[in-house]
Amino acid sequence: MDKTFDHKSIEKKFTNKWEEQKIFSFSPGSKPSAQPYTIMLPPPNITGSLHVGHALCYTLQDVLIRYKRMKGFDVLWQLGLDHAGIVTQLLVEKELTSKGIDRRQLGREKFIDAVWEWKEQSGGTILNQMRRLGTSGDFSRVCFTMDEQRQKAVREVFIKLYNDSLIYRDKRLVNWDPELKSAISDLEIVNKEVDGSMWYIKYPLVDGESCGQQYITIATTRPETMLADVAVAVHPDDARYTGLIGKRLRLPLTDRVIPIVADEYIDREKGSGALKVTPAHDFNDFEIGQRHGLEVINILTPDAKINDNVASEYRGLTQDQARELILKQLADLSLLEKEEKIKHFVPYADRSGARVEPYITDQWFLDAPKLAVEAIRVVESGEVRFVPKNWENTYFDWMHNIKPWCISRQIWWGHQIPAWYGPDDKIFVANSDNDAHALAEKHYGRRVELRRDEDVLDTWFSSGLWTFTTLNWPDETYELKRRHPTDVLITGFDIIFFWVARMIMLTTYVCKQIPFKDIYIHAIVRDEKGRKMSKSKGNVLDPLDLIDEFGADALRFTIASLCTPTRSVNMGEERIAGYRNFITKLWNATRFLVMNECKYDDRFDVSSVKASINQWIIAKVIRTIADTENAIEGYRFDEAAKAIYQSVWGMFCDWYLELVKPIMNGNNQEKIVETKLTAGWAIAQFIKILHPIAPFITEELAEAFAITEKDAFLSASSWPCYSLPKGFDKSTEEVEWACQAISAIRSMRSDMHLPPSDILKIVISEADKTKYSVDKYEIFIQKLAKVDVKYGPTYNSLTTVSVIVEGCVIKIALDQSVDIQKEKSRLQAELTKLQADSQNIHARLANQGFLAKASESVIADHKQQLISLETRANRLQEFIASLNNTTS
Repeated sequence: MDKTFDHKSIEKKFTNKWEEQKIFSFSPGSKPSAQPYTIMLPPPNITGSLHVGHALCYTLQDVLIRYKRMKGFDVLWQLGLDHAGIVTQLLVEKELTSKGIDRRQLGREKFIDAVWEWKEQSGGTILNQMRRLGTSGDFSRVCFTMDEQRQKAVREVFIKLYNDSLIYRDKRLVNWDPELKSAISDLEIVNKEVDGSMWYIKYPLVDGESCGQQYITIATTRPETMLADVAVAVHPDDARYTGLIGKRLRLPLTDRVIPIVADEYIDREKGSGALKVTPAHDFNDFEIGQRHGLEVINILTPDAKINDNVASEYRGLTQDQARELILKQLADLSLLEKEEKIKHFVPYADRSGARVEPYITDQWFLDAPKLAVEAIRVVESGEVRFVPKNWENTYFDWMHNIKPWCISRQIWWGHQIPAWYGPDDKIFVANSDNDAHALAEKHYGRRVELRRDEDVLDTWFSSGLWTFTTLNWPDETYELKRRHPTDVLITGFDIIFFWVARMIMLTTYVCKQIPFKDIYIHAIVRDEKGRKMSKSKGNVLDPLDLIDEFGADALRFTIASLCTPTRSVNMGEERIAGYRNFITKLWNATRFLVMNECKYDDRFDVSSVKASINQWIIAKVIRTIADTENAIEGYRFDEAAKAIYQSVWGMFCDWYLELVKPIMNGNNQEKIVETKLTAGWAIAQFIKILHPIAPFITEELAEAFAITEKDAFLSASSWPCYSLPKGFDKSTEEVEWACQAISAIRSMRSDMHLPPSDILKIVISEADKTKYSVDKYEIFIQKLAKVDVKYGPTYNSLTTVSVIVEGCVIKIALDQSVDIQKEKSRLQAELTKLQADSQNIHARLANQGFLAKASESVIADHKQQLISLETRANRLQEFIASLNNTTS
C-alpha cells in the first residue's frame, strides 16, 4: 500500500471501473427472487449544476442504495432530469438573443428544436458531476420529464383528470410574471424587503352630509391600483365604520361609485382599518370580491402597464408613472392625507427578476382540494410515513387549506396542453390532433377548424407523476407491478408543498396507490456559522471544490454525520477536514496491518478465538455492525457515521491496536496468529460497513487487503452478518474495565500535570486484583498507562490519590514534589469557571427572547457546549473529592 491516500487517483480509478464493468446496471426481471428496493431520484433541473444541497440529498440516497445492494435487495435507483420549463426557456432564449435571433420571429416549432439541440449538447451537466460524488446509479437508464414515454404519460393523466372534471379552465387571479408574460408558481417567487410608502387617501362619501362624515381614509402601498377599486371593506365590529356599512363612496379620479362592505378579514389595527378592494390585483381582495359578488376590473396589460380600462391619460403608462401622476392629482384635490415611509415585502420572479403581479387571466386549474382528501388520509393512516414525523404537521397545514392549482404556463418549452378549441371555443381534450378532430366532428356533425391551446403545463405537474411514469406507466410493465409504490423519497422540506404533496395527490388518484412508503426530509445546509449560503456573502461551498480538496469520501462522511433530525445543518471546511483525517486514519490502520502481515481470511471462525482481547474486539465489531445497520434502516445517517467513527478511531485504532502490540511482539505463536487473523477480520468488517458512506477508500482497501477477489468489487459484496459467540460477554467486560482503568489513570495524570513520560506507581488491593482479573491485563495497563503495578495496601511513605473504576479502588502514588493543596486550588478555580460558563449558557437557553431569535443550529451548539462543560465539571468534582481523601 502507498504511504498516503491519494483520493483523486482512486476516485478516478473506481469511477471508471464501475462504469466500464457496469456493476450498477439495472436489468428488469434479472433478480426475481430478491426483494425489490426502489428510490426515484428527485429530478434536478436540466440546467442545473451540483450544489451542496444536491450533494447531501444524493449522498443519503446512495448510502441507502449501496447498503440495500449489499443486503441482497434487487435495487433500482432511478436517475432522471427535469425539463425545468421556465429556466430552460430563458437560458436558450438568452443564447439565441446573443446570436441576434428573436424567439418570436423564430417561431414555436423551431424554438423547441433549438431547446432540444441545447439539451443534447449542454443539458444534464449535473449527471456527470454526480459521478464525482461516487453515486451508484445506472447512468445508462436516465429518465427525462420531456422524453417520449413521459409525454405519453402526461397526456394520459391530463385527459383522465379532465374527463373526471378535476381539471378545468377558469378566469382567476394568478401570480403573473410580466417579463415572461406567464403565470408562475409560488416556488418561483422571492419576497424581497424594500423601502416603500404607505399613502393615506380620502375617499369621499356620496351622501356625506346626511351621515355626518365627509370621507373614509384608506391606506395603500399601491395607489395606482385604485383605478380598479370596486369597494372599500371594513370590519363589521369596527365602531368607527359600523354606521357607514352599505353607504357609497365616490372613487377619486374616476366617475365610479363604490360600496362600503363589511368583511371579517379586515385587520382593524392595520392602516386606517379601511381596505380598498381591488379583486383583479390582490389575492385577498379577490376572495373578498367573491364573497360579496363584486365586479372584477383589470387595469394592467400582460407586460404590467396600464391598459384601456381607465381614462386615456393613464393608458400605456408604467405603474411607476401612473403612481406619480395619481399622487399629484390626489394632492391637487386635497385627497392625499399623508405619506408614511415603511419597509415591506414585494414579490419578484426568481427567474426573470420582474416584479410579480396578481393578474386575472384564463388558466387551467387542477381541483387540488378534491385530490387532497385521499392524500391526507394515506398520511394520517401511516401508509405514507414522514421521517422525522413532525413534518406531517407541515404537510397537513397546507393540505387542509389547499387551493386550486394553476397548472398552465404561457411559455413554449414544456408539455403542451392537449386541448383544442372549436369555432365557438368549445374545448376538446384529446391525445392527438386526429383524436381532437374526431371528437369535434362528432360534436358539430361536420369537420371544423380547431386551434391548439398554446399553453404548457407547470413543470411540477409532470414531475408530480415521477414515481410511476419512470416505471413506464401507462404501459403495464413488469417493474411497475413489482416496484410501485417505491420505498422512500429523500428530499428537502422546502418542496413538501410543491412536489411531495402533489406526487401523493396525483399518484393516489391516477394509480390508486401511494407513490412511496417513506418520505425522509433532510435538513438544509448552511455555513459553519449557521448562515444561509449565498454568493453575496461569499460563503457558498461548492461540492466539486470540496471533493478536489478533501475527497468525495470525506465530504460524504461529513454529510452523513451532520444529518440529525433538524431543519438545518452547519457545514464548513474545518469539519470536512476533520473527517478527511478519519479517512486517513483508516488508511494508516490498514497499512499498519499489512506491514505486520495481518490478512483477511473469509474462512476465519470468530467463535474459535480464545484470547480475551480478541474476543473483546470481535464483540465490539459485531455490535458496531448491528448499530450501523439499525441506524441506516432508521434513516439516522448521523448515528451510523458516529458508530463507525467511534469504533474505528477510538476502539480499534486507539485501543485494540495498542493493546495487541505486546502480543504481536511476543513469543506465543498461537496468540500471534489468532491476533493477526482477528485484526484482519475486524478491519475488513469496518471497511464493509463503511462502504455505503465512503465508497472510494473502501473499494481501494478491499482490493489492497484482499477482502474481495481479484477484479471483484466491494460494491457487489454482501453486508456482514454475525452473531455474538457464547462466552464473549465476560471477556468484553474485563477488557472494558482495563480500558477504563487506563483512561482514569491517564486523566488523573493530565489533571495533575504530571509528565507523560513518568512511570507512575499504582496500588490495587489483592481482593480487587482477583475480582477484576487485573493480573490478566497487567501488562496492558503497565504499557498503556505507563505505570508500575503493586498489589497490597499502599506504597510506604508516599502520598496517594485514589481513582475508582467500577468499584475498584486504584491508588496512585504521587511524587513528593506535588503540592496537593496547590493542585486542589488550581482545579477548584477551573471548576468554578466551568460552572460559571454553564450557568451563562443555562440562562441563555432559558431566555425566550434568545430562543426566538437564535437559529436552530445555534441553539443546538449551545446545548452541546453545555453537555461538554457539565461533563468536564463532574469529572473535576470527582477528582477534587479524591484529592480530599489523599493518604500518606
